[in-house]
Amino acid sequence: MARYIFITGGVVSSLGKGLMGASLAALLQARGYKCRIRKFDPYLNVDPGTMSPHQHGEVYVTDDGAETDLDLGHYERFTGVASRQSDNVTSGRIYKTIIERERRGDYLGATVQVIPHVTDAIKAFAQDDTDGLDFVLCEIGGTVGDIESLPFIEAIRQLRNDLGRGQTVSVHLTLVPYIAAAGELKTKPTQHSVRELASLGVHADVIVCRSEKPLPASDRAKIALFCNVPASSVIPALDADTIYGVPLQYHREGLDTEVLRAFGIEPEGEPDLSRWEQIVQRVQNPEGEVTIGVVGKYMGVPDAYKSLTEALTHGGIANRVKVNIRWLDAELFEHDNQEEITAALEPMHGILVPGGFGERGSEGKIAGVRFARERKVPFFGICLGMQMACIEGVRAEGVESASTTEFGPTDEPVVGMITEWMTAEGLQKREAGGDLGGTMRLGAYQAKLGGNSVVASIYGSEDISERHRHRYEVNTRYKDVLEQGGLVFSGMSPDGSLPEIVERPDHPWFVGVQFHPELKSKPFDPHPLFASFIEAAVKHSRLV
Repeated sequence: MARYIFITGGVVSSLGKGLMGASLAALLQARGYKCRIRKFDPYLNVDPGTMSPHQHGEVYVTDDGAETDLDLGHYERFTGVASRQSDNVTSGRIYKTIIERERRGDYLGATVQVIPHVTDAIKAFAQDDTDGLDFVLCEIGGTVGDIESLPFIEAIRQLRNDLGRGQTVSVHLTLVPYIAAAGELKTKPTQHSVRELASLGVHADVIVCRSEKPLPASDRAKIALFCNVPASSVIPALDADTIYGVPLQYHREGLDTEVLRAFGIEPEGEPDLSRWEQIVQRVQNPEGEVTIGVVGKYMGVPDAYKSLTEALTHGGIANRVKVNIRWLDAELFEHDNQEEITAALEPMHGILVPGGFGERGSEGKIAGVRFARERKVPFFGICLGMQMACIEGVRAEGVESASTTEFGPTDEPVVGMITEWMTAEGLQKREAGGDLGGTMRLGAYQAKLGGNSVVASIYGSEDISERHRHRYEVNTRYKDVLEQGGLVFSGMSPDGSLPEIVERPDHPWFVGVQFHPELKSKPFDPHPLFASFIEAAVKHSRLV
């Protein structure tokens, strides 16, 4: 039977519960244990895919088509274990399921209540699909004391009693703020947070303390005394130079050791952390650096492109260089002042146009594509970025009205909505007027690459599988005009109906992909497209 680690946060919940959980899972993996991480979100959205990037950051997509919280990206990047639909649940999904059951009559007319119906649904979710696992780490979103998260806290209280204390451990992440005026750390927020958690029936076994200053032994002893844990179970969590150094830092402070001891397991030997040491060494000691210009539209929210940022870093790790990301608001390029566009893009060693939805900033993205094509700067277009590359390619051939139906009616629909496509389960159909998520192609799909293509040599294979999240596709009717201008379809869906990759063989590096390769990149296994893109940027940096 799998053991459960429940991760809660207090005072300030956005201080890295996801990163801590990912790091702890990586440490347990390094000791030979099989782990899976799950996220309980208190939001009433049925899934995070309905949330704006401006409010919640990126939407992370799994192989099986789940639109999830971005923390699942941390989980995959640190553990290498592919997340699934069953690894992320929101309050909205729980309530939707219960209401559907009540409407069907599953409860036989009984009064439906938070306890036991909602808490039972949460417990069932936590225990589903756990065969063969040693540990299941469950992160509870929000802050202890929030009204939204109370059903989840109650559910883990019940689950601890159901499974027995030897099968569960509670890890609580808190803030120990440094008051500059007084010149000291304050432990009271941690004491109150642990007390709040205890008042809800859950005792913290291990307390992780986020702080910008080292936590003295006297403060650790004070927290231990007031929070009823051994001093060794109070784990400092200081800022790290790189997030990939966090597992090493937590191990030095004894996090994995204390969690195992809380289960009654005496750790044997040291975990094998050599790959994390190698990653940190490469990050901290680069042999050069490149600057990548990202021409996007969600510039005010760094987490909107979280996986993309990390994938570019992974490309740097693969090439032993530091990647400096220059965030460029696409809307600033929506004018005819070529001198300003040139001044902004000329210092770039590579240009990347990421995914997105809506017309805002689209002409600026097209301007970025045009600059990369004409100046022979390495270019990488992802999802909408590939579509903008195709529109720019058709316009370059004299079709000035080329556009996409996503932005409104057009006489030259280079990009249009997809309503039918093939999957392993058969033909999928959607209605254009349906729910926004209803017409999306979500999750992993196969693609066939051209044997002599640039991308086939990058992947080292002609058959690939990548994750999608989009409603619109490039129109194959424009294949001839695009190829006339040098932009070729080098990757297609297995049935040959949907373009997956375009490239310019006569360009130093020009690739557009309909999928999101950043979602599968890991620090110890960089995605080949990002590794190749950064390699091309390094070569370009030596020419300018």
